[in-house]
Amino acid sequence: MGRIRLTQVFPFLLPLRKRQRKFCFYLKMRLDRNHYAHTTQTECLPYTVFSAQSTLINPASGFDLQYQYNKVFNLKLASQPMDHLVIQPGETFSFWQLVRHADRQTPYKEGLVLSDGKIQPIQGGGLCQLSNTLFWLFLHSPLTVIERHGHAIEAFPTPNQGDIPPGVDATVSEGWLDLKVRNQTDLPFQIIFSFEEETMSIHLLTTQQLALCYHIEGRHLHYTRKKNHIYEQIDIYRQILDRVSRQPLADTLLYHNRCEIQYALPAGTPIEEEIA
Repeated sequence: MGRIRLTQVFPFLLPLRKRQRKFCFYLKMRLDRNHYAHTTQTECLPYTVFSAQSTLINPASGFDLQYQYNKVFNLKLASQPMDHLVIQPGETFSFWQLVRHADRQTPYKEGLVLSDGKIQPIQGGGLCQLSNTLFWLFLHSPLTVIERHGHAIEAFPTPNQGDIPPGVDATVSEGWLDLKVRNQTDLPFQIIFSFEEETMSIHLLTTQQLALCYHIEGRHLHYTRKKNHIYEQIDIYRQILDRVSRQPLADTLLYHNRCEIQYALPAGTPIEEEIA
């Protein structure tokens, strides 16, 4: 059994704890000497680095579908401060620096969030789909990921996202977890959002055609069981290729992802027993 937090014993302290965490969270960023990107420009940069798509409605959540539509509303609202953002050389992108006041004029709706080990409807829920898609986008660019956190639990299966392997995600929680990338190149990069009926698309643009491109691959996917809990484990690799010849120039292990699976896996999926 995990350590019981004070706010679990005294739930009335939770709002105070959240305010304290957020204050320290943003104070730390104010003092960390990073130059955070916040400038947008209407004109789009001319060259596309990569485009990422994500299916908006997940019918397999097991909850009222209205929460999915609420999530879409939240995604559109949260994307507005990031739309047409330009990350200049030397600047850092922070998810929460940009999204912090996205709901100042229009409040978020209730979406699904994993909290205290269970799925709950919470105002502003569903924003992790935005950070997941941004993370996938950034992995296909020369931008440097400096903060990313994987989901500890997957409570329901996600829709098929094409060539995105399991374990490529980035959870965010204001006051606790952020998604950050730094532009250590000499080129600016611009983020553009578009929403269609069934999909969200995010485009990364720059000022010139890049000489390199990137391929993300999951390897060694397997499932294990420990104390009646099922875990998905996978290694995420990134290949850097010459854009013209497609010859691989580097093949690097980015990270090992381990995530508890709380939904039923397809029949016949092999599951190994973990040795204590």
